[in-house]
Amino acid sequence: MPQRVSQADADCAIAQALDVVGDWWTLLIVRDTARGVHRFDALQRELGVSRKVLTERLRLLVDAGVLSREPYQERPVRHEYRLTPRGRALLPVLIALQDWGDAWVRGDGETMATTDESSREAARVHALRGTRVPDLTLPGADGDRRDPVADTPYTVLYFFPGAYARQESYPPGWSGIPGARGCTLESCTYRDQLADFTAAGASVHGVSTQRPDEQAAFAEAEHVRFPLLSDAGLELTAALRLPTFRAGGIVRAKRLTLVVDRARTVREVLYPVTDIEASVRAALAAVRDPAGR
Repeated sequence: MPQRVSQADADCAIAQALDVVGDWWTLLIVRDTARGVHRFDALQRELGVSRKVLTERLRLLVDAGVLSREPYQERPVRHEYRLTPRGRALLPVLIALQDWGDAWVRGDGETMATTDESSREAARVHALRGTRVPDLTLPGADGDRRDPVADTPYTVLYFFPGAYARQESYPPGWSGIPGARGCTLESCTYRDQLADFTAAGASVHGVSTQRPDEQAAFAEAEHVRFPLLSDAGLELTAALRLPTFRAGGIVRAKRLTLVVDRARTVREVLYPVTDIEASVRAALAAVRDPAGR
């Protein structure tokens, strides 16, 4: 692709960045590799782009250090494309674009930690049913990285905006954001019913974009005995295209719940969550009677 940055833009980081990822296809390639689509034919199928255009954009992203090109077959030699650390640093850009699109293109611009049941955002999240959670790990409250999908028949992954050990840690105006309140109630409800989930063959994992130390302080204060995982790097959020909002200077997950089986397939989606205790009961019912969902 021809270089578009002029001499006048030499000191403009925005112009320099757009010279790498300012094309329609390049960011969509980053989006799909984050989702776990790594091979040329699969990328072409997902994007509906010509082989020539895809080859050019992949070469650009590899040359820019956004993707690495790694062999996965010897005879004939075939390669797949993986995000590098430089590429993963673009995930917040993707999430910001998605958040802006949800709020201003599809919505009215209101900051919300939830959505309407009839919204296209809700439809996008419900479309996760039957899809696969990509292989990745997230930091736990103890700092160790772990798979968000446990080696049990089912994993209940509940995503929440933020929960803190001290009330003063919540961002200003938190209680005025629709759907933001209730994170402590949600975690404590799962805590109190953890034995029921365990008996049904399910693990429970909470996920937020908070730092692990914030999650650890909350877990200690509320005696939460199951893992809380930090998606501060937005890896899982970007991989699943989960809805977000921004508060207190950071991107936050909207409240939703996924029930995932051992094969990493999403079996149930609860979104929007308007009644927290009812959503926990619904998640328990889903793992107790998966055939009935």
